[in-house]
Amino acid sequence: MDYIDYYKILGIEKNATTDEIKKAYRKLARKHHPDLNPNNPEAVKLFQQINEANEVLSDPESRKKFDQYGKDWKHAEQFEQANKQQQASSSQNQGNPFGGGEYFSGDDGDYSDFFSSMFGNRGGGRQAKFKGQDFRASVQLNLTDASKTQKQTFTVNGKNIRITVPAGIENGQEIKLAGYGAPGANGGPNGDLFITFEINNNTPFTRKGKDLYTNVSLDLYKALLGGEEMIDTLDGKVKMTVAPETQNGTKVRLKGKGFPVYKKEGEFGDLYVTYQIQLPTGLTAKEKELIEQLSKERKTN
Repeated sequence: MDYIDYYKILGIEKNATTDEIKKAYRKLARKHHPDLNPNNPEAVKLFQQINEANEVLSDPESRKKFDQYGKDWKHAEQFEQANKQQQASSSQNQGNPFGGGEYFSGDDGDYSDFFSSMFGNRGGGRQAKFKGQDFRASVQLNLTDASKTQKQTFTVNGKNIRITVPAGIENGQEIKLAGYGAPGANGGPNGDLFITFEINNNTPFTRKGKDLYTNVSLDLYKALLGGEEMIDTLDGKVKMTVAPETQNGTKVRLKGKGFPVYKKEGEFGDLYVTYQIQLPTGLTAKEKELIEQLSKERKTN
C-alpha cells in the first residue's frame, strides 16, 4: 500500500495541536462527505483517508507510532518485540521471529517495503499472516432519524453496504462490521469496518442518554391560576395540566416521552419540561391599577 501522509491529508503541520487536528478534520469531512459528492469514487476514497488520518493523529499513542514508523506504525509493537527477540537469538537462528502463525493488523496489500525488510521471508521460513487494514467511515443522522430504526446504505472502497441502524443510537457511537475492511495478506483475515455516527440535533430538545429536556414558556396568569398547556414531544403534542401557583423553573416529568433506548424495543426515556414564567409587558393603565390593588391586598394579608 502506498504511503499516506496523514498530516498532508489534513493539511496541517507535524507540530499541530489537538484542536488544530480536530478543526481541520471537521472542515474537510464536511467538504468531502460522500452525500455531498454523489457518484464520485475519488471523493469517497478521500473521505476515508480523512477519517483515517483523524483517527490516527487525534490519538496521542497512535500519533507517536506514526511519527516514528510512518506507514508501518501499526506494526510498531511487533517490530520492537521481534527486534528484541532477534537480538537475543543466536546468529544461526534463521527462523521467523513470529513463528508464522500469528495475525497482525496491517496494510491492505502485501508487506510494506520497510516491514518486509525486517520481518520478511528470511531463511525459507513461513511468512507471517497479516490481518487486512481496518476501514473507518462516518454516518450523519438527524436526532429525529436516530429516534427510529432505519436502513442506511453507504459506499466504502467502491462497495455498497446496507445496514440497519437501531433506534436510540448515540452521538459518537461506533459499531464494527467484521470482515468488511481490506483483504488480509498471506492468508490473513480481512480487516474490519468501523462506523461512527454523528447525530445532529434538529429539535428543540436537549438529549442526555435516553432522556430529553426542554423549556416551555408559561404566561403569568396561567402560572398563578393553573390551567392546561400543549407541550411538544418527539412524536407530537400532548396536553399537560399546569398546577396553580406554579413557580418559575418548576420541572415536570413526562414518563416515556423521551428517547428510545438502544436495542431495547418499546423502552423509552423520559421528557423533562422546565417552566419559564413570562411576565407581561406593555401594561395598560387599568392593568397597572389592578396589579397595585393586588399588591396592596397581598400586603394586608
